[in-house]
Amino acid sequence: MEMQAVAPKGVVCIFLKTYKALFSVTLVFGLLLSIFWTTSSNEVKAATTNGTMMQYFEWYLPSDGNHWNRMAGDASHLAELGISAVWMPPPYKGTSQNDVGYGVYDHYDLGEFNQKGTVRTKYGTKSQLESAINSLHSKGIDVYGDVVMNHKAGADYTEAVTAVEVDATNRNSEISGEYEIDAWTGFDFTGRNNKYSSFKWHWYHFDGTDWDERSHLKNVFKFRGTGKSWDWEVDSENGNYDYLMYADIDYNHPDVVNEMKNWGTWYANELNLDGFRLDAVKHIKYDFLENWVNNVRNNTGKEMFTVAEYWKNDLSSLENYLEKVNYNQSLFDVPLHYNFYNASTNGGNYDMRNILDGTLVSTHPSKAVTIVENHDSQPGQALESTVQSWFKPAAYAFILTRNQGYPTVFYGDYYGTSGGSSNEIPSLQSDLDPILKARKDYAYGTQHDYIDHWNVIGWTREGDYSHSNSGLATIMTDGSGGYKWMDVGKRNAGETWYDITGNRGDTVTINQDGFGKFYVNGGSVSIYVQQ
Repeated sequence: MEMQAVAPKGVVCIFLKTYKALFSVTLVFGLLLSIFWTTSSNEVKAATTNGTMMQYFEWYLPSDGNHWNRMAGDASHLAELGISAVWMPPPYKGTSQNDVGYGVYDHYDLGEFNQKGTVRTKYGTKSQLESAINSLHSKGIDVYGDVVMNHKAGADYTEAVTAVEVDATNRNSEISGEYEIDAWTGFDFTGRNNKYSSFKWHWYHFDGTDWDERSHLKNVFKFRGTGKSWDWEVDSENGNYDYLMYADIDYNHPDVVNEMKNWGTWYANELNLDGFRLDAVKHIKYDFLENWVNNVRNNTGKEMFTVAEYWKNDLSSLENYLEKVNYNQSLFDVPLHYNFYNASTNGGNYDMRNILDGTLVSTHPSKAVTIVENHDSQPGQALESTVQSWFKPAAYAFILTRNQGYPTVFYGDYYGTSGGSSNEIPSLQSDLDPILKARKDYAYGTQHDYIDHWNVIGWTREGDYSHSNSGLATIMTDGSGGYKWMDVGKRNAGETWYDITGNRGDTVTINQDGFGKFYVNGGSVSIYVQQ
């Protein structure tokens, strides 16, 4: 598009009186035009394609050291799908080569040092990781690093610590007197030999643990010592949910705070990351997390998009967390996931009018990262709440074709999982490809909602002039088939639309008022776009 700028005639005449004045006006006008053009270009770039994240791992990936290579080789394909960002698994050294990454041993070892019996991690070496990130960046895909800061595992040695046992269901209730235990809290990282950081971890850097090596007793132990207590504010489940697993990091300790802030900046810079996924935030002191995110942003000079995992099916808890961190992060919409789960397991008796009830995307859409599944909810995992496969295409259509929320596609849904027959999720790639195409090419413009029937719901997008032939109509049901008359905008009058999913073979002609009669099969979803 050609841009023209015409100055008012009177203004030009006044400033043509002298060459100096003309030069000044030209300079000022040029600066203003430059600012306007930069702003407009950024806005156009931001609106070019809908943002879509992929969680690029599942729990049961093979421990073959080739995942970073797979990610690199998939970059072009992901870009074609419209994936704009990848959330990668924790890349640092865990308790063993098979560790998924959440049993963190050394945050600074990204598959570079011979520690825990291996140089590479489950996913590969540091050089392979760097190559994969470069491949993704070359295709315009951002990379979000997983951040696991609640605990450390696989300590190098035990230390004698005075502790007290607490009730696992109420961590504020002490159920024993003080006594000495041998806790796995000593971390020297001799294989790294002080490269990147010389910080050594000891018992006083932690709040508690769940294993006494001396008596071989498993329980939740709270450490005693000067100023020792559970961190606050954290989630109030179990009285105080600071403790989750392994050796729990103490964020009331100033040296710990400084070390983890330093690591965050190093992590972002070392891998040229574009953002973060924060693990288990309901177990970590909220104000530390707010400050940690701000610190990395300030030190890197980058936006560093950040989404936190506060896994709780309770909107008020999520809203409280957002308020306490001053909304400097987004959150996964856990309640929406559970609504999908309930809809998929109720045998067609779920009231589809309630699909948005109690969800983050309905109250804070700009802070909601919407999901259908993840590595914790997949079969065989601690938070198992797997959305049944028959309903997943509809759930993905819900998060991918609407205008609220930042949707995430789970690797295990797209490529299938490797957990064996009892834990298997089949690949839904053939179902998801057309839905992703609908998001990339058609899901733009004004939205009209028809979430008004217990069984059949839908919504439309009118499209916009920045995306040729854009606009769509989505209709879904958890029960028997049906239809809805829906408004797709008068700008689309006279067009013929078809179901891009292939679930329906008929077409719909948009009438002069912009309405169409859209059908859906039983237990299915259809997305109609311009033919």
